[in-house]
Amino acid sequence: MKLFGANKIIKEHISEADLCTYLVGFDLKDNGEREYRINELVKLLVNVIPEFAFGHHCGETTDNTEIIQIIIEAAKAIYSIDEFQKVRDLYSKGLSIEDSVADRFLRRGEFGELILHLLLRDFHDTIPLISKIYFRDSYGTAVHGFDAVHIQENTKSLWLGESKLYTDGKQGVAALVNDVKEHFKCNYLNSEFAIISRKVHLLDNIPQKEYWIDLLSNSTTLSEQLDNITIPLLCTYESNNFTKFNDEKIKAFIDDYESEVRGLKEYFDKKNEHPLKGNLNIILLLFPIQSKKELVVNLHKKLSVMQSLGDIE
Repeated sequence: MKLFGANKIIKEHISEADLCTYLVGFDLKDNGEREYRINELVKLLVNVIPEFAFGHHCGETTDNTEIIQIIIEAAKAIYSIDEFQKVRDLYSKGLSIEDSVADRFLRRGEFGELILHLLLRDFHDTIPLISKIYFRDSYGTAVHGFDAVHIQENTKSLWLGESKLYTDGKQGVAALVNDVKEHFKCNYLNSEFAIISRKVHLLDNIPQKEYWIDLLSNSTTLSEQLDNITIPLLCTYESNNFTKFNDEKIKAFIDDYESEVRGLKEYFDKKNEHPLKGNLNIILLLFPIQSKKELVVNLHKKLSVMQSLGDIE
């Protein structure tokens, strides 16, 4: 059973050791026409927002009498991050973020990390180790570093994820390759591990807490650390297959979909020239959608409503 019920909206089409792909399909309207299930996807992601904002740092369950307050606090926590506010203002004016934008942290406000959180939780059975929004600093900035820091209890592995939400899939994949190049080297990892370890020390409800602290400590060699790390790399991107077709079950759609995602995987493998790639357990996650702009706009609308609930007296 999926924690958030993602499998009712999102289909995992390919599930392989180094490639997992997802899609949201179509449904009938009252007039007999078929439409992309964007509204269902947005509702699903909204349900993830409280855990995305707080991780397990405020407990794993919420009393029924506290649900509304938790929703309000989660929305406020996210909008306390500068990037989310800036992106909301930008999209509210009918604009959008181009794939070539120089400020890569601005993309945080497009919810790529939220999508990654959901996919890891519901399809890969991970647990969030820390929430960067929960540990935000006093200047309204989320802790920089990996987009997701999760653990998988059954394999005792640390999942360090990166996410991209792009219009063009190739540009998104290329950006992920660059993240691998920048982040998976000795000095960067040791720095991040030290930061994460300090945060974990402050938490009381992390399963096998001492194991993770030991794994992150400087006494562990880089090769041993990499043996226990999985690297999920998510690219959510626009695909014209969802405008060319209106049925994800027909052969023509499936053929085009599979050709597209396999092509992006080949592109990633060709671009990835990391000297340690043989030691990196990378899983490429590809999630083509109908419209990036529509998804981001609708998520910000929902989140703004959640935040405004606190203004009602």
